[in-house]
Amino acid sequence: MAILKKEISKFTIRTLIVGLSLLNVMWTFPALAQEKHSQPKYDKLLTGYEYPLPTHSYKFQSQGKNLTMNYMYLAPKDANLPVITLLHGKNFNGAYWQQTAEYIHDLGYGVLIPDQIGFGKSSKPVDYQFSFEALANNTHSLLESLNINSSIIVGHSMGGMLAARYSLLYPQSTKQLILINPIGLENYLQFVEYKDHNFFYENELKLTPEKIVSYQKQNYYDGAWNDRYAALAEPLIGWINGPDRDILATVSARTYDMIFTGAVVDDFSKLEVPTTLIIGTRDRTGPGRNWKKDGITRELGRYDRLGKEITDRNSNIKVIELEGLGHLPQIEDFARFKNIFTQTLTNQ
Repeated sequence: MAILKKEISKFTIRTLIVGLSLLNVMWTFPALAQEKHSQPKYDKLLTGYEYPLPTHSYKFQSQGKNLTMNYMYLAPKDANLPVITLLHGKNFNGAYWQQTAEYIHDLGYGVLIPDQIGFGKSSKPVDYQFSFEALANNTHSLLESLNINSSIIVGHSMGGMLAARYSLLYPQSTKQLILINPIGLENYLQFVEYKDHNFFYENELKLTPEKIVSYQKQNYYDGAWNDRYAALAEPLIGWINGPDRDILATVSARTYDMIFTGAVVDDFSKLEVPTTLIIGTRDRTGPGRNWKKDGITRELGRYDRLGKEITDRNSNIKVIELEGLGHLPQIEDFARFKNIFTQTLTNQ
Protein backbone atom coordinates (compact mmCIF):
# COMPACT_ATOMS: atom_id res chain seq x y z
CA MET A 1 0.00 0.00 0.00
CA ALA A 2 2.89 2.34 0.87
CA ILE A 3 4.50 1.61 -2.52
CA LEU A 4 1.20 2.38 -4.29
CA LYS A 5 0.87 5.71 -2.47
CA LYS A 6 4.47 6.55 -3.40
CA GLU A 7 3.82 5.84 -7.11
CA ILE A 8 0.60 7.87 -7.02
CA SER A 9 2.55 10.72 -5.43
CA LYS A 10 5.20 10.57 -8.21
CA PHE A 11 2.47 10.52 -10.84
CA THR A 12 0.78 13.51 -9.23
CA ILE A 13 4.02 15.51 -9.16
CA ARG A 14 4.80 14.66 -12.81
CA THR A 15 1.25 15.60 -13.79
CA LEU A 16 1.56 18.89 -11.95
CA ILE A 17 4.89 19.69 -13.64
CA VAL A 18 3.52 18.89 -17.09
CA GLY A 19 0.43 20.93 -16.36
CA LEU A 20 2.47 23.94 -15.28
CA SER A 21 4.64 23.59 -18.38
CA LEU A 22 1.59 23.57 -20.61
CA LEU A 23 0.22 26.61 -18.85
CA ASN A 24 3.55 28.34 -19.38
CA VAL A 25 3.42 27.52 -23.08
CA MET A 26 -0.16 28.76 -23.26
CA TRP A 27 0.84 32.01 -21.61
CA THR A 28 4.04 32.42 -23.65
CA PHE A 29 2.68 31.76 -27.14
CA PRO A 30 -0.07 34.37 -26.92
CA ALA A 31 2.49 36.83 -25.56
CA LEU A 32 4.80 36.16 -28.50
CA ALA A 33 1.92 36.30 -30.91
CA GLN A 34 0.73 39.55 -29.35
CA GLU A 35 4.26 40.99 -29.55
CA LYS A 36 4.50 40.10 -33.24
CA HIS A 37 0.96 41.29 -33.89
CA SER A 38 1.66 44.58 -32.09
CA GLN A 39 4.55 45.45 -34.39
CA PRO A 40 3.52 48.44 -36.50
CA LYS A 41 2.53 48.15 -40.15
CA TYR A 42 2.58 51.23 -42.33
CA ASP A 43 2.07 51.89 -46.01
CA LYS A 44 4.52 53.96 -48.03
CA LEU A 45 2.95 57.25 -46.84
CA LEU A 46 3.01 56.27 -43.15
CA THR A 47 -0.77 56.41 -42.99
CA GLY A 48 -1.81 56.16 -39.35
CA TYR A 49 1.57 57.28 -38.01
CA GLU A 50 0.95 60.51 -36.13
CA TYR A 51 3.37 63.40 -36.50
CA PRO A 52 3.90 65.64 -33.47
CA LEU A 53 2.93 68.88 -35.27
CA PRO A 54 0.23 69.74 -37.81
CA THR A 55 1.19 68.52 -41.28
CA HIS A 56 0.66 70.17 -44.65
CA SER A 57 1.06 69.09 -48.26
CA TYR A 58 2.97 70.93 -50.96
CA LYS A 59 1.99 69.67 -54.41
CA PHE A 60 4.35 70.33 -57.31
CA GLN A 61 5.85 68.85 -60.44
CA SER A 62 9.36 67.49 -60.77
CA GLN A 63 10.86 65.34 -63.51
CA GLY A 64 7.46 65.22 -65.19
CA LYS A 65 5.78 63.77 -62.09
CA ASN A 66 3.04 65.12 -59.85
CA LEU A 67 4.54 64.91 -56.37
CA THR A 68 3.52 65.79 -52.84
CA MET A 69 5.93 66.95 -50.17
CA ASN A 70 4.70 66.64 -46.61
CA TYR A 71 5.89 69.26 -44.16
CA MET A 72 5.34 70.73 -40.73
CA TYR A 73 5.47 74.48 -40.26
CA LEU A 74 5.35 76.82 -37.28
CA ALA A 75 5.34 80.53 -38.07
CA PRO A 76 7.80 82.74 -36.15
CA LYS A 77 6.57 84.07 -32.81
CA ASP A 78 9.06 86.92 -33.12
CA ALA A 79 8.76 88.80 -36.41
CA ASN A 80 12.44 89.73 -36.18
CA LEU A 81 13.61 86.12 -36.15
CA PRO A 82 13.94 83.91 -39.25
CA VAL A 83 12.55 80.50 -40.11
CA ILE A 84 14.81 77.56 -39.34
CA THR A 85 14.54 74.70 -41.84
CA LEU A 86 15.31 71.27 -40.35
CA LEU A 87 16.39 68.56 -42.80
CA HIS A 88 16.13 64.91 -41.71
CA GLY A 89 18.52 61.99 -42.12
CA LYS A 90 18.06 58.89 -44.26
CA ASN A 91 16.70 56.58 -41.57
CA PHE A 92 14.30 59.19 -40.24
CA ASN A 93 11.52 61.58 -41.15
CA GLY A 94 10.65 65.04 -39.99
CA ALA A 95 8.95 63.82 -36.81
CA TYR A 96 12.21 63.17 -34.97
CA TRP A 97 12.89 66.94 -34.93
CA GLN A 98 10.00 67.48 -32.47
CA GLN A 99 12.02 68.42 -29.40
CA THR A 100 14.34 70.71 -31.34
CA ALA A 101 11.43 72.30 -33.21
CA GLU A 102 9.40 73.04 -30.09
CA TYR A 103 12.44 74.46 -28.32
CA ILE A 104 13.48 76.88 -31.07
CA HIS A 105 9.87 77.87 -31.69
CA ASP A 106 9.59 78.82 -28.01
CA LEU A 107 12.64 81.04 -28.61
CA GLY A 108 10.63 82.84 -31.27
CA TYR A 109 11.96 81.30 -34.47
CA GLY A 110 9.80 79.91 -37.22
CA VAL A 111 10.29 76.21 -37.98
CA LEU A 112 9.91 74.36 -41.27
CA ILE A 113 10.35 70.57 -41.34
CA PRO A 114 9.90 68.92 -44.75
CA ASP A 115 9.83 65.22 -45.51
CA GLN A 116 11.95 64.93 -48.62
CA ILE A 117 10.56 63.15 -51.67
CA GLY A 118 11.17 59.44 -51.03
CA PHE A 119 10.91 59.81 -47.25
CA GLY A 120 8.35 60.04 -44.48
CA LYS A 121 4.85 60.93 -45.63
CA SER A 122 6.00 62.40 -48.95
CA SER A 123 5.67 60.80 -52.41
CA LYS A 124 7.72 57.66 -53.16
CA PRO A 125 8.37 57.63 -56.94
CA VAL A 126 10.31 54.48 -57.80
CA ASP A 127 11.77 55.92 -61.02
CA TYR A 128 12.82 59.32 -59.69
CA GLN A 129 16.36 60.52 -60.37
CA PHE A 130 17.36 61.19 -56.79
CA SER A 131 20.12 63.71 -56.27
CA PHE A 132 20.88 66.29 -53.63
CA GLU A 133 20.48 68.93 -56.31
CA ALA A 134 16.94 67.70 -57.05
CA LEU A 135 15.98 67.54 -53.38
CA ALA A 136 17.49 70.98 -52.76
CA ASN A 137 15.49 72.39 -55.66
CA ASN A 138 12.30 70.83 -54.26
CA THR A 139 13.02 72.30 -50.84
CA HIS A 140 13.74 75.73 -52.28
CA SER A 141 10.44 75.62 -54.16
CA LEU A 142 8.65 74.75 -50.92
CA LEU A 143 10.21 77.75 -49.16
CA GLU A 144 9.22 80.00 -52.03
CA SER A 145 5.63 78.74 -51.87
CA LEU A 146 5.56 79.80 -48.21
CA ASN A 147 7.13 83.20 -49.01
CA ILE A 148 10.23 82.33 -47.01
CA ASN A 149 12.97 84.28 -48.76
CA SER A 150 15.78 83.35 -46.42
CA SER A 151 16.20 80.63 -43.82
CA ILE A 152 18.68 79.11 -41.42
CA ILE A 153 19.33 75.68 -42.95
CA VAL A 154 20.01 72.82 -40.51
CA GLY A 155 20.81 69.30 -41.64
CA HIS A 156 21.47 66.09 -39.75
CA SER A 157 23.10 62.92 -41.17
CA MET A 158 22.04 62.64 -44.84
CA GLY A 159 20.19 65.90 -44.30
CA GLY A 160 23.59 67.47 -43.74
CA MET A 161 24.65 66.57 -47.26
CA LEU A 162 21.40 68.06 -48.55
CA ALA A 163 21.77 71.18 -46.42
CA ALA A 164 25.30 71.78 -47.69
CA ARG A 165 24.22 71.34 -51.31
CA TYR A 166 21.24 73.62 -50.74
CA SER A 167 23.52 76.34 -49.35
CA LEU A 168 25.86 76.01 -52.31
CA LEU A 169 23.00 76.26 -54.80
CA TYR A 170 21.04 78.96 -52.98
CA PRO A 171 23.46 81.05 -50.88
CA GLN A 172 21.16 84.09 -51.21
CA SER A 173 18.40 82.10 -49.49
CA THR A 174 20.62 80.74 -46.71
CA LYS A 175 21.17 82.94 -43.67
CA GLN A 176 23.24 80.34 -41.90
CA LEU A 177 24.20 76.67 -42.34
CA ILE A 178 24.33 74.28 -39.38
CA LEU A 179 25.40 70.67 -39.90
CA ILE A 180 24.79 68.12 -37.14
CA ASN A 181 26.81 64.92 -37.50
CA PRO A 182 26.34 64.97 -41.27
CA ILE A 183 27.40 62.04 -43.36
CA GLY A 184 29.37 62.96 -46.45
CA LEU A 185 32.29 64.56 -44.63
CA GLU A 186 34.27 62.11 -46.73
CA ASN A 187 33.98 61.44 -50.46
CA TYR A 188 33.15 57.77 -50.01
CA LEU A 189 33.80 56.67 -53.59
CA GLN A 190 37.44 57.67 -53.18
CA PHE A 191 37.74 54.82 -50.71
CA VAL A 192 35.01 52.27 -51.46
CA GLU A 193 33.78 50.29 -54.44
CA TYR A 194 30.75 51.53 -56.33
CA LYS A 195 27.72 49.31 -55.78
CA ASP A 196 24.81 48.95 -58.19
CA HIS A 197 21.23 49.77 -57.20
CA ASN A 198 20.46 46.03 -56.95
CA PHE A 199 23.02 45.63 -54.17
CA PHE A 200 21.18 48.06 -51.92
CA TYR A 201 17.76 46.82 -53.02
CA GLU A 202 18.59 43.24 -51.97
CA ASN A 203 20.00 44.47 -48.67
CA GLU A 204 16.80 46.38 -47.96
CA LEU A 205 14.70 43.27 -48.58
CA LYS A 206 16.80 41.39 -46.01
CA LEU A 207 16.01 43.85 -43.23
CA THR A 208 14.14 42.63 -40.18
CA PRO A 209 12.91 44.55 -37.13
CA GLU A 210 15.70 42.92 -35.14
CA LYS A 211 18.34 44.09 -37.63
CA ILE A 212 17.02 47.65 -37.58
CA VAL A 213 17.13 47.79 -33.79
CA SER A 214 20.55 46.15 -33.66
CA TYR A 215 22.03 48.62 -36.17
CA GLN A 216 20.64 51.68 -34.43
CA LYS A 217 21.52 50.42 -30.96
CA GLN A 218 25.10 49.73 -31.97
CA ASN A 219 25.77 52.66 -34.29
CA TYR A 220 23.62 55.45 -32.85
CA TYR A 221 23.38 54.94 -29.12
CA ASP A 222 26.55 53.13 -27.99
CA GLY A 223 24.63 49.98 -27.06
CA ALA A 224 21.86 51.75 -25.15
CA TRP A 225 18.18 51.35 -25.99
CA ASN A 226 15.01 52.79 -24.49
CA ASP A 227 11.41 53.61 -25.38
CA ARG A 228 12.39 56.96 -26.91
CA TYR A 229 14.90 55.34 -29.27
CA ALA A 230 12.45 52.57 -30.09
CA ALA A 231 9.79 55.12 -31.04
CA LEU A 232 12.15 56.65 -33.61
CA ALA A 233 12.70 53.23 -35.20
CA GLU A 234 8.96 52.52 -35.42
CA PRO A 235 8.40 53.95 -38.94
CA LEU A 236 11.18 51.82 -40.46
CA ILE A 237 9.92 48.70 -38.72
CA GLY A 238 6.37 49.49 -39.79
CA TRP A 239 7.47 49.83 -43.39
CA ILE A 240 9.13 46.43 -43.61
CA ASN A 241 6.01 44.90 -42.02
CA GLY A 242 3.69 46.84 -44.33
CA PRO A 243 2.23 46.37 -47.82
CA ASP A 244 4.69 48.55 -49.78
CA ARG A 245 7.97 46.97 -48.83
CA ASP A 246 9.15 46.43 -52.40
CA ILE A 247 8.45 50.04 -53.39
CA LEU A 248 10.23 51.33 -50.31
CA ALA A 249 13.23 49.05 -50.91
CA THR A 250 13.52 50.44 -54.45
CA VAL A 251 13.35 54.04 -53.29
CA SER A 252 15.81 53.43 -50.46
CA ALA A 253 18.27 51.83 -52.87
CA ARG A 254 18.09 54.90 -55.11
CA THR A 255 18.75 57.25 -52.22
CA TYR A 256 21.75 55.15 -51.16
CA ASP A 257 23.13 55.69 -54.65
CA MET A 258 22.64 59.44 -54.15
CA ILE A 259 24.74 59.33 -50.99
CA PHE A 260 27.66 57.67 -52.74
CA THR A 261 27.53 59.58 -56.01
CA GLY A 262 26.48 62.98 -54.64
CA ALA A 263 29.65 63.89 -52.73
CA VAL A 264 29.53 67.43 -51.41
CA VAL A 265 32.58 67.63 -49.15
CA ASP A 266 34.89 68.59 -52.02
CA ASP A 267 32.80 71.75 -52.41
CA PHE A 268 33.02 72.81 -48.78
CA SER A 269 35.77 75.22 -49.76
CA LYS A 270 33.14 77.09 -51.80
CA LEU A 271 30.69 77.63 -48.93
CA GLU A 272 30.08 81.35 -48.56
CA VAL A 273 27.46 81.39 -45.81
CA PRO A 274 28.25 81.29 -42.07
CA THR A 275 28.68 77.56 -41.38
CA THR A 276 28.88 75.58 -38.14
CA LEU A 277 29.60 71.87 -37.86
CA ILE A 278 28.37 70.26 -34.63
CA ILE A 279 29.93 66.82 -34.11
CA GLY A 280 29.28 64.10 -31.58
CA THR A 281 32.80 62.66 -31.67
CA ARG A 282 31.78 59.10 -30.71
CA ASP A 283 30.05 58.76 -34.10
CA ARG A 284 31.60 56.18 -36.42
CA THR A 285 29.10 56.29 -39.31
CA GLY A 286 31.04 55.30 -42.43
CA PRO A 287 28.92 54.25 -45.43
CA GLY A 288 30.72 51.64 -47.53
CA ARG A 289 33.29 50.64 -44.94
CA ASN A 290 32.47 46.98 -45.60
CA TRP A 291 33.46 47.19 -49.26
CA LYS A 292 36.55 49.37 -49.33
CA LYS A 293 38.81 49.28 -52.37
CA ASP A 294 41.89 47.08 -52.25
CA GLY A 295 44.76 48.77 -50.48
CA ILE A 296 42.62 51.37 -48.70
CA THR A 297 43.57 51.57 -45.04
CA ARG A 298 41.64 54.70 -44.11
CA GLU A 299 39.15 54.16 -41.29
CA LEU A 300 35.90 55.74 -42.41
CA GLY A 301 33.61 57.61 -40.06
CA ARG A 302 36.16 58.83 -37.52
CA TYR A 303 34.17 61.88 -36.48
CA ASP A 304 36.73 62.57 -33.78
CA ARG A 305 39.14 63.37 -36.64
CA LEU A 306 36.85 64.73 -39.34
CA GLY A 307 36.41 68.18 -37.80
CA LYS A 308 40.09 68.96 -38.35
CA GLU A 309 39.86 67.75 -41.96
CA ILE A 310 36.91 70.07 -42.59
CA THR A 311 38.63 73.16 -41.19
CA ASP A 312 41.63 72.32 -43.38
CA ARG A 313 39.27 72.55 -46.35
CA ASN A 314 37.64 75.78 -45.17
CA SER A 315 38.98 77.61 -42.14
CA ASN A 316 35.82 79.73 -41.97
CA ILE A 317 33.75 76.70 -40.91
CA LYS A 318 33.32 76.63 -37.14
CA VAL A 319 33.57 73.15 -35.62
CA ILE A 320 32.04 72.32 -32.23
CA GLU A 321 32.85 68.88 -30.86
CA LEU A 322 30.65 67.11 -28.32
CA GLU A 323 32.77 64.48 -26.60
CA GLY A 324 31.00 61.26 -25.66
CA LEU A 325 28.01 61.76 -27.97
CA GLY A 326 27.29 59.87 -31.17
CA HIS A 327 25.37 60.23 -34.41
CA LEU A 328 22.28 61.89 -32.88
CA PRO A 329 23.43 64.35 -30.23
CA GLN A 330 20.08 66.18 -30.42
CA ILE A 331 18.34 62.94 -29.42
CA GLU A 332 20.91 61.37 -27.15
CA ASP A 333 21.46 64.38 -24.88
CA PHE A 334 19.15 67.25 -25.81
CA ALA A 335 19.99 69.31 -22.72
CA ARG A 336 23.62 69.43 -23.73
CA PHE A 337 22.88 69.84 -27.43
CA LYS A 338 20.42 72.71 -27.04
CA ASN A 339 22.97 74.91 -25.26
CA ILE A 340 25.42 74.53 -28.14
CA PHE A 341 22.67 74.95 -30.73
CA THR A 342 21.37 78.13 -29.09
CA GLN A 343 24.85 79.62 -28.98
CA THR A 344 25.30 78.77 -32.65
CA LEU A 345 22.06 80.54 -33.58
CA THR A 346 22.79 83.67 -31.56
CA ASN A 347 26.51 84.05 -32.31
CA GLN A 348 26.05 84.62 -36.05
